[in-house]
Parts: sequence; structure tokens; C-alpha cells
Amino acid sequence: MKPTSPVRSAPTVPRPATLRNLFVDYLSLTKPEITFLVTISALGGFLLGSPAQIPISTLVALLTGVALSSSGGAALNLYLERENDAAMRRTEQRPLPSGRIRPRAALLMGIGCALAGVTILFQFTNPLTSALALLSIFLYVLLYTPLKRRTKYNTLVGTIPGALPALGGWTAATGSLGVGGWIIFSILLIWQLPHFFSLAWMYRKDYGRAGFQMLPVVEPDGLSTGRQVLFSSVMLLIASVLPFAVGLSGVIYLVGAVLVSLWLLQSSFQFYRSLSNLDARRVLKASIFHIPVLVMVLIFDRLF
Repeated sequence: MKPTSPVRSAPTVPRPATLRNLFVDYLSLTKPEITFLVTISALGGFLLGSPAQIPISTLVALLTGVALSSSGGAALNLYLERENDAAMRRTEQRPLPSGRIRPRAALLMGIGCALAGVTILFQFTNPLTSALALLSIFLYVLLYTPLKRRTKYNTLVGTIPGALPALGGWTAATGSLGVGGWIIFSILLIWQLPHFFSLAWMYRKDYGRAGFQMLPVVEPDGLSTGRQVLFSSVMLLIASVLPFAVGLSGVIYLVGAVLVSLWLLQSSFQFYRSLSNLDARRVLKASIFHIPVLVMVLIFDRLF
């Protein structure tokens, strides 16, 4: 499917005149919001798998390595999608399509951050965690990124690299795969569906203009998008209580997980009924809080 309108060239923006602006531009290449959520999910996996006495040095290495790995993958993704980003009003002023950062600089930054993150995880956690980070980068950059222009199923594929860091948190604590690791992996995998489908619905015209084959672009009536958001929110509620069900967490976690999941489910039901941008934004907002709240109540559960 071709873009619905010719690709527009983003207006040229002068290179930033201050170090602060340059720092902000390079920081934006890391997709800090996504990197934060990915790193928090790794913390959640680590807390589920770690013993009563948490090894702080391993935890610091994990969070550093995951943050760098995620940042590298994000920069490489933006490098590959710079021309598509120039066609979207939401992204045309990003540093690469606007010309404030050169593509080669973004490419080198992405490779450097990715290698640094994988190396830190290999050196200070274990080879399995490092391999999961490398696999996440590979799937995100070389599979999910090109699939966004080819198939509506790209979001389903993209959930895998997005969930692997949470599994990596578990393996950093335990040194192996286990039931708890796959539970936190499933939570992050399912969570991405209402999060990204609601975002794609809000910006479906932009995605169509850029030639991205998102579900709301391919099936613009919104019925399938609404069903996916509602169904995945139901599944997320079930997945979010599994740590309690298998004995990895206590009542504090259970209460927090149920409440935040019900918030997302209620927002998803409203979106399913209305298919409005306003309700899609409410789903997005609820999803943004979901993972940090789960990790927060998990921390309180460990403390008390």
C-alpha cells in the first residue's frame, strides 16, 4: 500500500545553537519514554526473580545495560525510518527528518549504545541476559521496523522485542529462564497491544500518509482495532495477577495489579464502544501508567 499522499519534505530547521538543544536532540534519539518503560519492565523482572537480599551491583548493571540497549535500538529505528518520519506531522520535526542531526551520527550512536549495553550485560550479569538484549535489538531493528511498511501484523511482531527486556530482568536475577520470567514476558507482550493500537488509532492518518501498514490504516472502520484493544486489556488483567497466583508476589501487588488493570480495561471498553480519539487517548494514558504502577506495587510488596 502506497502513502495516501505524496511524501512532504519537512521544513529545514537550523541546527541548534546551544549545547542544551543538541543534548535534547540526541536524547530524543533514544526514545526516552519507551526506554524508561523498557528499563522499568526489566526492573520488574529482576524483582520477581531476585532473592530476599537484592544484589545491587547486578541490578545497576542490568538497568544500565537495558537502558543503553534500548537507546541503541531506538536510534537505529529512527535512522531507518527518517524518510517516513518526514511524511508525518507528528514526527517531521524530529532531529533526523528536520536535519538537525546527520543520519551518520545517529547510526553511529545507535550502534555504540547497542554494543555498550550488550557488553555491560554480558560482563556484569550473564551471557543469557546479554543474548536476550541482542535478540531484542535484532528483532526491533531488522524485523519489526521494515514490517511496519509491509503488514498490519507488525505490531504483533513488535511485542516480542518489547517484552524481552522484562524476561532479561528475570534471567539477570536467576541466571536461567523460568515460569516467573515467562509471566513477566507475557505481561509486557500483552501490554503493548492496547498501548500501541490506541496510539495508532489516534494517528492513523499520519501513519497512512507515511505508508505504515498499521491496523487502523489497513482497516479504517476501527472495528478490528477496538476488538484488539478490548481483548488484549482483558488478557492483560489476567496476566497481571499471575505473579500472585504462582506465589511470586503478595496481596499488596495483587490489589495494585487489579486496580490498574481495571482502569485500563474500563478505558478500553469505552474506546471499543465509541472509537473516538478522546477515548483512545484515555487508553493510552492508562497504559502508560500500567507498567510503572505494577513495578511500584511490586517494590512495596517486597518491602512490606
